[in-house]
Amino acid sequence: MSAPSRVFVARLAGLAVFDPLGDRVGTVRDVVVTFSQNRRPRVIGLVVEVARKRRVFLPMTRVTSVEGGQVITTGLVNMRRFEQRQNETLVLAELFERLIQVRTPSGVVEATVEDIGIERDRTRDWSITKVFCREGRPQAGLARLGRRRNTTFVASVEDVTGLHMAGSEQSAALLLETYEDLKPADLAEVIHDLSPKRRAEVAAALDDERLADVIEELPEDDQIQILASLETDRAADILEAMEPDDAADLLAELPEEQQEQLLQLMEPDEAADLRRLLAYDENTAGGLMTTDPIILGPEASIAEALALVRQEELPTAVATVVFVCRAPLETPTGKYLGMVHIQRLLREPPHASIGSIIDKDLEPLSPNDPLAGVTRQLAIYNMVSLPVVDEAGHLLGAVTVDDVLDHILPDDWREERHGVTHG
Repeated sequence: MSAPSRVFVARLAGLAVFDPLGDRVGTVRDVVVTFSQNRRPRVIGLVVEVARKRRVFLPMTRVTSVEGGQVITTGLVNMRRFEQRQNETLVLAELFERLIQVRTPSGVVEATVEDIGIERDRTRDWSITKVFCREGRPQAGLARLGRRRNTTFVASVEDVTGLHMAGSEQSAALLLETYEDLKPADLAEVIHDLSPKRRAEVAAALDDERLADVIEELPEDDQIQILASLETDRAADILEAMEPDDAADLLAELPEEQQEQLLQLMEPDEAADLRRLLAYDENTAGGLMTTDPIILGPEASIAEALALVRQEELPTAVATVVFVCRAPLETPTGKYLGMVHIQRLLREPPHASIGSIIDKDLEPLSPNDPLAGVTRQLAIYNMVSLPVVDEAGHLLGAVTVDDVLDHILPDDWREERHGVTHG
């Protein structure tokens, strides 16, 4: 084996992984270790990100070389999705930024883990041998820059206590910096793989908008667990930041007393939308719809409509259609007049009014239409979004194809996407 006898994890993370033929397999994202009494923490493998942001487990026994800025494996990588086991610890996600105590010649000092050194012994097993430390307690955000003035040193793992025990001072800042460029669905993959305690720490460190986006991509059990880990006021803020239909689905899984407590803490308008959604059966158009589609009056210009659909934060399905109504323009609106598709907007002069190009031919859905009927309408007319209108002709919301997919896929489809345990 030509791998060096020691490597630090910060340098290992991000390295490309290649098979013996030189074909790229993926990228190292973390290192998996296990702790046991009376011996050094053992390195059992790497978390490797392969195609489509999928994370798989690569045993250290399959690693033949770590040099030249790359990792070489013995052969095929098992493509089953990695899921962290209870006795496993992720070095980057869980050990970096941890508060520890280090025995030094001058006494025991508090320090923060900056890096971890792993080493291969004569039996070809890898273990943690060194801890790169910075004196002082972990700090988050800009305060971390000030910490750079503190003394750094390398300690033997035998002189360190607190490495295995998760302390309240452990920061999630470094983990989030590492994954700050990930889309919400991909960050949800990372968070799903963490222990419940670490998952709660990361959730606490995310801003409201980012956390709301991530929660929408997680399995139901993870959603409930994260919401339960938050202060009640913040949980209400997160629900406000979520898409109304997703927030209503999550609220529907909570006890009625907890539902009401959270609704009472929300802004009245936001709470009113969710109460309307909760009143419908989840497998009807009313239960599926979002109460926040793009709505304009007929006098609005095409330029104004295009500016609205161009907003980056809008879900793709919502941005494909503008619904045209009389005032008021918040759901439930005044009289529903019709819709304008984004392709039609792109073909018309910007100064023209959207009222002149309304599509009135498509029959809107009723809030009590069953899921099967909604699915059929979307398929027949090749639509991405459909209006939901009450008996008086007021627009209540819109059903988008992604919401329908959530309900027609198997109940455990998110769990299947997020994890199959490694062998």
